[in-house]
Amino acid sequence: MNETPDETADLLAFIEASPTPWHCVDECAQRLEAAGWTRVSEADESWPTEPGARLWTSRGDAALIAWQVGQQPATRAGFRIVGAHTDSPGLRVKPKPDRHKSDCHTLGVESYGGAIWATWTDRDLSLAGRVSLRDPEAPMGVATMLLRVERPLCNIPNLAVHLNRGVNDDGLKLNKQNHLPPVWALGEKAEEQGFRTWLAAELEVEVEAILGWDLCLYDVQPPAVGGRDGEFIYAPRLDNQACCHAGLSALTDLGPTDSTAMVALFDHEEIGSRSSRGAQSSFLRDVLVRLAGGSEALARAAASSFLVSADMAHGIHPNYADKHDPEHAPKLNAGPVLKIHSEWRYVTDAESCAIFRAICADADVPLQEFVNRTDLRCGSTIGPITAADLGMKGIDVGNAIWGMHSVRETGGAADQPLMIQALARFMTW
Repeated sequence: MNETPDETADLLAFIEASPTPWHCVDECAQRLEAAGWTRVSEADESWPTEPGARLWTSRGDAALIAWQVGQQPATRAGFRIVGAHTDSPGLRVKPKPDRHKSDCHTLGVESYGGAIWATWTDRDLSLAGRVSLRDPEAPMGVATMLLRVERPLCNIPNLAVHLNRGVNDDGLKLNKQNHLPPVWALGEKAEEQGFRTWLAAELEVEVEAILGWDLCLYDVQPPAVGGRDGEFIYAPRLDNQACCHAGLSALTDLGPTDSTAMVALFDHEEIGSRSSRGAQSSFLRDVLVRLAGGSEALARAAASSFLVSADMAHGIHPNYADKHDPEHAPKLNAGPVLKIHSEWRYVTDAESCAIFRAICADADVPLQEFVNRTDLRCGSTIGPITAADLGMKGIDVGNAIWGMHSVRETGGAADQPLMIQALARFMTW
C-alpha cells in the first residue's frame, strides 16, 4: 500500500472539520491565525499595508479573503489571486421543518445546488450550520453560533425494490418535495417534540432565543483513503473544499513575494454566485481597491495581475469513458487539470494557458487538459465572473475527481500535493 502524502491526510482532516461553508471558513480562520495571520474587518478605517503583512477578512461567515502584502506596490507587481468556493450541493432545513405522516417525524428540506440526490439516500445523516440567537449585547441584537451534531440523526430511506420494481431499469426518481425529507423520529405529533424545541435543547438555550438558522444535512461518514494501493480518496465536498485547502496551504507556507498573494474563497458558487458573498458580489473588488489604494490604482494593478480559478475537474470515468472528449480525458493522480472552453465558461485563453504551463513546468508539476464534449453542456466557475469584473488574465484549473456533486466523491491521493505545489509557485511568479 502506498504511503498517503501528508498534504492529502491534511486535506481529509480539513474536510472532516468543514461540514458546511460556515465551518469551512471557521477552519480556514483557525489555520490562518495559527500561521500568524491577523484578522481585519471591512468596517475598519484602515488596514496594515506594510510589505509582508499577513491579513484576512470574512463576509457573512461563509466567504473569506486572506492575503500577504507584496514587497512591491500592487500598481507595479499586481496581485496573484487563487479563487475557490466554500459551498457544495446539498439539503438545507426549512424555517418550519416539522412534518408528520404515518406516525413518522420528518424534516422539511430545500435543495441547494445540483446534487446527485440518489446518493443522499440510505446514509447516516446529521445537521450542521449556524443558528442566530437573540442577544441584546450583540450588534443589532443578534448573535450567531456554529452547530454541528456529530451523531447520526436522520436518514432518507429508499423504497424497497418490491414496491418499486422498475428502479434498477428506470433509475431512482425522486420528487424533491415529497421524497427528500429525512426521517428523524417516530411517534405521534406533539408540539413539544418539534424541531425548534429539539434545537434549543441541543444548543442549551431557551426556545424563544432562537431567531433563525442556516442548517445543512451532512453525511457523518468521515473521509478516507482507499483503493488497492491507497491511491484514492473518498470524501464529501471535494468540490470544492479541496481547492480551498490547496490555496490556503500554498498561502500559509509562502515566503516574501513581490506581488500581493491572495486566496479568495466565495460562497454560493453552486447556485450562481449572485449574493453578497458570492463571486458576483463586491467582496473581492472592495478588498482589492483598499489594497491597491483606490479604483484608479486597481485598474493599473489589474494589468499586472493574474487569477487562478481553482475548482475541481471531471476525470475520465472507466465506466463512462464515452462522456469525455477522447483527446481531453484527464486522469486521477496525474496532476492538475487545465480547463478550457471556447465560449468562456472557463476563463482560460492561449496567453493565460501558456503562463500557467510555464509555472507548472518550473514547479515540476504535470499538467493535464479538459475540454468538454462539444455535444454536452459545459459547467462554469467563478473564473469568468471574477475576470470580467476585474479585467485580469486568468485560468481555470482543478484536480480530477469522479462523482462530482455526489454526497461522496472520489479523488486521487497523489493530486493534492501537486496542486499545492503549483499554486505556491504561482504566488511567487
